[in-house]
Amino acid sequence: MKLLLSCAILLGSYGILAQTPLYIPPTIETSTIDLTLQNGTTQFYNGVTTNTMGANGSLLGPTLILNKDDQVTINVNNQLGEETTIHWHGLHVAPENDGGPHSIIPDGTIWSPQFTVLDQAGINWYHPHLHSTTNEHVSKGIAGLILVKDQEEAALTLPRDYGIDDFPIIVQTKGFTASGQIEWMSELDTSLMVNGTIDPYLDAPAQVVRLRLLNGSSQRFYKFGFSNNASFQLIGTDGGLLEAPVPLTRYQMGPGQRADILIDLSGIQGQNIQLMNFGSEIANAIYGASQPGMMPQLMLPGYDQNPLNGNDYTVLDIQVGAPTSNPVTTIPTNLTTHNIPQEGTEDITRSLLFNTQQNIVGPFTINGSLFDMNVINYTVPLGNREIWSLTNQTPIAHPFHIHDVQFYILDINGSPPPPELSGLNDVVMVPAGMGNVRFIADFLDHANDTIPYMYHCHMLTHEDEGMMGQFIVTDPNASVVENMSSLANVYPNPSNDVISVTHPRLKNAELTLVDITGSVIPISMALQSTDEGIINLSSIASGMYFLQFRFDSNYEVVKIEKL
Repeated sequence: MKLLLSCAILLGSYGILAQTPLYIPPTIETSTIDLTLQNGTTQFYNGVTTNTMGANGSLLGPTLILNKDDQVTINVNNQLGEETTIHWHGLHVAPENDGGPHSIIPDGTIWSPQFTVLDQAGINWYHPHLHSTTNEHVSKGIAGLILVKDQEEAALTLPRDYGIDDFPIIVQTKGFTASGQIEWMSELDTSLMVNGTIDPYLDAPAQVVRLRLLNGSSQRFYKFGFSNNASFQLIGTDGGLLEAPVPLTRYQMGPGQRADILIDLSGIQGQNIQLMNFGSEIANAIYGASQPGMMPQLMLPGYDQNPLNGNDYTVLDIQVGAPTSNPVTTIPTNLTTHNIPQEGTEDITRSLLFNTQQNIVGPFTINGSLFDMNVINYTVPLGNREIWSLTNQTPIAHPFHIHDVQFYILDINGSPPPPELSGLNDVVMVPAGMGNVRFIADFLDHANDTIPYMYHCHMLTHEDEGMMGQFIVTDPNASVVENMSSLANVYPNPSNDVISVTHPRLKNAELTLVDITGSVIPISMALQSTDEGIINLSSIASGMYFLQFRFDSNYEVVKIEKL
């Protein structure tokens, strides 16, 4: 094993710290939740005051506990002095409530999404998602867990006494300037912290305990395990419980991924055990390995100077004490049931290719394009079952995340996923060097033809530089799908051939016709005046279509039927 590294040693110039008790964020479990995004200061190191951001405090945010089927309202009060957004990563909510880059919260205003919790029990999280500043705001501290409860999980004998035998574990790395301020653009993210705590220790009882792991780092992958190579049980991933616990000694997690694990500490009262990152075991071409690219010459600036890369080190020191008065001492053998959609039942397969303009440095693109707020990359009909095939042409792995849905992985480089990836996920690592991942997902419940969902690399530097796209979900059964103030009109509708199109701004509109699979159908419009045009549909097949009107960043969509 390589040298164990402590963060206090890594940044010893800021003052050596003794171990610090792990900070446990408070919880909020109400139907109305108030979150104030605010600036503050935090002392990560002795004598150094660092400017930070947080929700309801100077750093991070409270753990939100939601119950399936509850109606919730979250009032997000932005007091940062600048605009931002908040995305509920992993929650299945309508796009207007999702908190993507289109849902900007101006400084001094309150955004109040309301939704029904449709998710099963699991671990989700919240963080800003403003385009080009996501990494800055997350690095400065705005992040928090969301734990969803449901009746199925409640019926299992599992640790769930928050802060006693059920612990939030938010793992992050940060870079600091010489003056002790957070540097979000540096590859020298040499400071490791858990729940914002440097060199933390946790008092845990000698029984089965639960760790709710979140990789909240901007770029870094981890390979988690324990110092004594103890086996632990993975019981859930991004989308909730697995069918049965999976025994592991290592579990690799990319940025944005979550893991619900059980570790049996019975019989080792009075001893210490460390949650480790076994960085020496991370394969090359993954951020966090000794070599971030596929070849030694593919190196990021400063990467080889970072002692976290390719090394093994302690993440959390667990000090095992006396068991509680009512300890959990067993682990269930069965957890839930998954009905995995079968290949061949999908409505469409979409192919995404990851590219790079400057090799390993980026910026990285998807299908040759950088993110454009004014471009809708895909239109997905509500109810569609889709396979997305992700091929990574770049020399570094990318953690791909999609909003709105959880998915099942069909295969990785042509092979079925291992048991630990057999459940629902919303982040998946796509291997470098033409690596391929295929997943299948159902797009249910939510449609909005104006506000899109996002998909992107969850390495936040890559995302901010444009490795992101967006899709809208349309409802084929709606008579008109539009933003609430649409001025577009199409007649006759249904039509056999020619339709008239009117809009006060028609002359300045960009029109796109798509079918129910999201494919673009070539059309041309003969403009009759500044607000009226004619489109001939005689050459297209009968069926339902969506005519999209785009005005800068605004969209209006009308459903039309060709007889």
